[in-house]
Amino acid sequence: MSKKQQVATELLQYCLSKNDFIFHNDLVKKVSLKYGFGNPFDATKLDDTSKFPSLMKDLDYFLIHIGNGYHQFVKGINNGFHKFEPIPPENKFRWHYRKSILNEFDTSESNILSVVNNQRIIHHFLYGDEDKSVNVYFPRRTKMSFEYNINTTHIVATNLQMEIDMTMEADGVVTTLEGKNKFPDDFAVYQLYHPFLYYHTLQQANKLNIKITNGCYLLRHHIDGITVLRIFLYTFSNPLDMSSIKLLKNAEYMLV
Repeated sequence: MSKKQQVATELLQYCLSKNDFIFHNDLVKKVSLKYGFGNPFDATKLDDTSKFPSLMKDLDYFLIHIGNGYHQFVKGINNGFHKFEPIPPENKFRWHYRKSILNEFDTSESNILSVVNNQRIIHHFLYGDEDKSVNVYFPRRTKMSFEYNINTTHIVATNLQMEIDMTMEADGVVTTLEGKNKFPDDFAVYQLYHPFLYYHTLQQANKLNIKITNGCYLLRHHIDGITVLRIFLYTFSNPLDMSSIKLLKNAEYMLV
């Protein structure tokens, strides 16, 4: 078990003993120090279930951030983590790769998003038109307070900080994008849901004239020296329930 998994295990054990599943960063720092885990701010970031310690899996709990340095264990992993759907053969494309000296310069999330934008792949996927005129907004951090549900669990988030990797807008449709390396089996739904709820809240308050909001997850991996991209577009059938995630479409692009 890794140091990070040891930290998560003790945090859950502590919450179980108190019958209180909300805890603060102060506790995270204390437990991280105990196990020699050097970055306590990363201790509660479990992006896919392969990183879960066995206790979380066995007892069916996952973690979310609720703002102001607080976190919460929530029952029902399937409500908070979503498995990537298989991509049908007709949605797999060989894409002419216009190489650049910076395309594969690093493996950061911003690099992944830059590649799909510069190669016009995201334009093809989202709009079916490589030449579509789209407004692109680069990474930003923002804070918002809101309440929502995860199935039957009510969540209160206060001054929740979120980082939106990239946002695209065309014809009143706002799409937030999240990028990751490799091909995990699943992902933390809040990574797409919190940005979705941010824009949905602004829309409902008539602060932005948004027609539709959705979220896009991009994965990059190298297979036999070839860059392969998998893209998944999601929405939420109930905007106030994170567990209502719904796939709109997906595709795979092999850059050759």
